[in-house]
Amino acid sequence: MDKLQRFCDWVHSAPSLFEEVPPFTSLRHLSSKAHLQTSYSGNPRLGFIYQYLCTKQLEASKQYVVEIEELQLNDEQGKTLGAIDLVLLNTRTHQHEHWEVAVKFYLLHQGTWYGPNAHDQLDKKLSRMLNHQLKMCRSSPFLQKYPRLAQVSEHLLLQGRLYINPFNGEPIPDNCLGYKLNQSQISGYWCYESQRHRVTEELFTLEKVEWAAGTSSYSSIFEHLHGNFAHTQTKTGQFWFIVKDGWPL
Repeated sequence: MDKLQRFCDWVHSAPSLFEEVPPFTSLRHLSSKAHLQTSYSGNPRLGFIYQYLCTKQLEASKQYVVEIEELQLNDEQGKTLGAIDLVLLNTRTHQHEHWEVAVKFYLLHQGTWYGPNAHDQLDKKLSRMLNHQLKMCRSSPFLQKYPRLAQVSEHLLLQGRLYINPFNGEPIPDNCLGYKLNQSQISGYWCYESQRHRVTEELFTLEKVEWAAGTSSYSSIFEHLHGNFAHTQTKTGQFWFIVKDGWPL
């Protein structure tokens, strides 16, 4: 299967990183899946590819009409407030919905979920999405431009995977900022490069577009760490991040 279509199918079927109570949501309720007809030619960063696939899934469902996408907002002084991912019209309820979407991968270390580059943290990302990004449709610059959208519901699509180090024996939190984690998504492993010999299966390196859904080709055997981390998978489907010793410093 094409790597991008495989990722697209995963976007449709994967649950949220958190229990799906508002504002958390997934796309599993959509009646039909998107089948990509053209190749992707946009920004190669994973977040942009993911938002593109989310939009394709929403459009394919016929339940939603995308009215606003990637809207940059500035205050009266010209300072950037941020970007609104999506404003949708739900054709079933005839209501407008503000969606923020993100795909994230976090590794548990001493009680904190860190991104593999160690700059990103789940608690900080969640707080910003809930308290800043999802509130931008209530801001004056937005309402002045779109007064008809004064009443929009908030929806947070936060997918991905959470990784634990099986060699450290660290307790696994069941929530972040008081929101319950979806236990099914604590499904990956990570270890330091010096612990790699304890992984009993052969590892295969994943491209960024394969991080979420994985690979079926197993063509690139992981041998050595080049850089700070590598995302890999075994032939049994287990995901592993290998990070440099001393991470997350």
